[in-house]
Amino acid sequence: MRAALLSRYNTPTEITEVPDPACPRDGAVIAVRACGVCRSDHHAWKGADPDVILPHVMGHEFAGEVIEIGAECRAFAVGDRVTAPFILGCGACPDCRGGEPTICNHQQVIGFTGWGAFAERLAIPRADFNLVRLPDTMDYAAAAGMGCRVTTSFRAVVDRAKIQPGEWLSVHGCGGVGLSAIMIGAALGARVLAVDVNPEALKIAQSLGANATLDASQIENVGEAVRDLTNGGAHVSLDALGITDTFHNSLKSLRKMGRHVQIGMPLGRHATPELPLLELVYSRQITLHGTRGIGADRFAALFAMISAGRLAPERLVTKRIGLSGLNAALSAMDGYTGAGVTVVDNMAA
Repeated sequence: MRAALLSRYNTPTEITEVPDPACPRDGAVIAVRACGVCRSDHHAWKGADPDVILPHVMGHEFAGEVIEIGAECRAFAVGDRVTAPFILGCGACPDCRGGEPTICNHQQVIGFTGWGAFAERLAIPRADFNLVRLPDTMDYAAAAGMGCRVTTSFRAVVDRAKIQPGEWLSVHGCGGVGLSAIMIGAALGARVLAVDVNPEALKIAQSLGANATLDASQIENVGEAVRDLTNGGAHVSLDALGITDTFHNSLKSLRKMGRHVQIGMPLGRHATPELPLLELVYSRQITLHGTRGIGADRFAALFAMISAGRLAPERLVTKRIGLSGLNAALSAMDGYTGAGVTVVDNMAA
């Protein structure tokens, strides 16, 4: 099969032929029709993710069609249109059985612990537990653009933060995951403040439902500015980027008893930021939540919002490319100037 093979970090992938994946007895093989290009892929490309072992095929935001099933796969058939969360649970441990596969001790992560979906085919183990059927009305590119960004944001805003109508939600970082959070928060009746340094991203944020925007590059004290704009601070604040500045800005944006959710993956020096424990956590009594991915069983609630017309994930997709355009898309992420979501929707090009 054709795939983008990474043999050295921070160098272009080679678009080449690699062996087809074997079908797991309890799994399925998917013909990949589209795969989103995510900042997490950029981390892997740079060599910042310790799970990645070279040579490697990245890509985790996939959508496609089942072309083979294993003998122990009961719930899916050849021809089914599917996706899956990027964290694949074992389906049998207490965490998975309790509805929390994203913290499964035996998890596999598409495109990180195993080969991913920047390829013509992808094998998914434990298909009955991990695969998700796509709605008939959702095309592959929209499903891939939704990928980990909309699903992760859905869990962050709905399940972790438990946002309520009328509450202020501040989103720090308006890349794909931040824009997804803005769209979801607005759909749930929250008042949304988008914070970024990229005017183009802030324009998209406004079009997706942000009530107000803030250009952080023009402000000395972002936290204070957010508290002024929201009459005391955000009830919920998200760090959707994962760097120290956005983490601190998010915490300082909160009102007393506010809830911070860490969506962005902090790497390197950003993984151990200083935390003003007395000033913020103790005195202001804020709550810190982590979030990572979503379980397959929560897609139904997300799809229900989409079918009801309350969410339109296809609006996040701003660029569609062939597999040969992947290297340019990854290189473009060296900065934070892009806006929207890029999707590979032609594995042959």
